[in-house]
Amino acid sequence: MRSSIFIFFLFTACTATNSPKNGVAPVTSGSSIASPVYTGKLPIDKIKLPPGFKIGVFAEDVDNARSLCLSPNGTLFVSTRDKGNVYALRDTNGDYVADQRFTLATGLNMPNGVAFRNGSLYVAEISRVLRFDNIENQLSSPPKPAVVFDKYPTDEHHGWKYIAFGPDGKLYVPVGAPCNICEPENPIYCTITRLDVDNPREPEIVQRGIRNTVGFTWHPVTKELWFTDNGRDWLGDDLPACELNHASKEGMHFGYPYCHQGDLQDPKFGEKRPCSDFTAPTQKLGAHVAPLGLEIYSGKNFPAEYQNQVFIAEHGSWNRSKK
Repeated sequence: MRSSIFIFFLFTACTATNSPKNGVAPVTSGSSIASPVYTGKLPIDKIKLPPGFKIGVFAEDVDNARSLCLSPNGTLFVSTRDKGNVYALRDTNGDYVADQRFTLATGLNMPNGVAFRNGSLYVAEISRVLRFDNIENQLSSPPKPAVVFDKYPTDEHHGWKYIAFGPDGKLYVPVGAPCNICEPENPIYCTITRLDVDNPREPEIVQRGIRNTVGFTWHPVTKELWFTDNGRDWLGDDLPACELNHASKEGMHFGYPYCHQGDLQDPKFGEKRPCSDFTAPTQKLGAHVAPLGLEIYSGKNFPAEYQNQVFIAEHGSWNRSKK
């Protein structure tokens, strides 16, 4: 199935901080964006948007696109889950459409996660984290990656990893449950871990009781962690809800596999521990909605009511009688 990458932008005034030498032309406050007219096959005209917003296609034919990260210089790095490839996209003329595409790696093992720090691109496979140094100066001829860490579990079930650098400079790496519903003996499963990429040793477990998070970020003011979690399957069309969770401190437990959505005991494991033992989600997102990435908006282009609000991308269910 062909994947495309979308960007949102205001119909009228926007402000950009990137200069033309960084590959993105500036737009001064009060100016108007002349966005290109999309003539492709995607039915973007059917997407409902708030007044004043417009959606555009940034890049097409990026097969199996999964996670994104943007460098300060305007390079958009794109991971894939099933294809094993990693790409870089650039918009060199500031028209909000990518006009350069580079293939940085092929044949990787579910390279779902990408993160950028100090000129290096970090890529998460199933069991290891790779680093491509000085990558933006070598897009046409990318270097052989260094292996940062290679001792994560090798299970493919929920083994694909979203990654991001936290406010502490550490790389946060989730380890999903190797099953739909189970109670793994190895404590590293069902967690969010973190690595010191400058001195990588054993991962430190930061949060527990998480079935499969493939999206998290930190609040721009409080610096506290927020993340989505995909709920278990095969409890019917309407249960359990997927979750938006808030970790106000380290060492919290969010219930899996004993409790789902904060108030639903698991029929197999729920007798072992009550839901009151765990942290309930901040928001129930609905059953089987499959939340992936999330962002807390801190820019200046959207209206004030969007400031510090959570945006969540959902890909929808396979586990419903009506899809």
